[in-house]
Amino acid sequence: MSILRSTWTITKRELAAYFASPVAYVFTCFFLLLSASFTFLLGGFFPRNEASLAAFFLWHPWLYMFLVPAVGMRLWSEERRLGTLELLLTMPINTSHAVLGKFLAGWLFLGFALVLTFPMVITVAALGDPDGGVIACGYIGSFLMSGAFLAISSMTSSMTRNQVISFILSVVICFLLILAGWSPVTSVLVKLYESVWFLRLLVAALVVFLSAVVLAVLRVTSVLAGSRRVSLAWWGCTAVLTLVGLFWDRIGFLGKGAIRGGVELLAASLVDFAVKVSVMGHFDAMQRGVVDLRDLLYFLTVMVFALFTTGVMLKTRRA
Repeated sequence: MSILRSTWTITKRELAAYFASPVAYVFTCFFLLLSASFTFLLGGFFPRNEASLAAFFLWHPWLYMFLVPAVGMRLWSEERRLGTLELLLTMPINTSHAVLGKFLAGWLFLGFALVLTFPMVITVAALGDPDGGVIACGYIGSFLMSGAFLAISSMTSSMTRNQVISFILSVVICFLLILAGWSPVTSVLVKLYESVWFLRLLVAALVVFLSAVVLAVLRVTSVLAGSRRVSLAWWGCTAVLTLVGLFWDRIGFLGKGAIRGGVELLAASLVDFAVKVSVMGHFDAMQRGVVDLRDLLYFLTVMVFALFTTGVMLKTRRA
């Protein structure tokens, strides 16, 4: 069975499952109702006095944060709950084909719901002379963002058989990806590395992280025995170093020169990374009509990483 044929077989199976249950109809109705309500009531569509769908796309990240995990939470959790996952994995198909097929089915379904918002375009066209290119870019960005969130939901769904837990994990991850690039949060993050306490907490967190990594490596390589006494001694030293890290700037040479500059540079890099990893900046650029290769690569990277992790989780279970 070829790659395309096996993947398409899974995709058709999942699409049929969506429309054979109330999930598709409930999601579509909720998405259309909430999109229209937020656009005309909360988005300030008419006060903007401009022929654009900026008020429409403004709410898509927040809608997808809840609605997409509701669609994706059943991708693998339902298979595990019903006990059909083992049957699926024993079929003559590759695990990656099953992951891709289920993802494509969910993504096509989300695209179908997005296409049904075409009355928004008709409304704008009737009220003015909108830029069709900007609207098209907004729809492309929205579709890519829904795919990224769905891939994350697929990843969390492969981790547990409980759909509620999968939903909550997906919402939290999507919320963090949105929050890091939300303008009120961004303005706070940019100023964080100027805060003394942020630098202190950063050093303390770095000490704990490095301690955990080094201990794990030593355990794996059997350099340290896994006795309780050794663990207590190790974490006792870590606690002392963490306390030192909380007040490193007051300890002579640590708070001066190159060390302080290095900590400030690390803090600035982490804040900049948090802002760039958010979906908001990439989606905002596309809804303004700017299609940048970096934005496309961002969404594709999120999808590939999440789907790869899903495959790893399933192969581990298969083994």
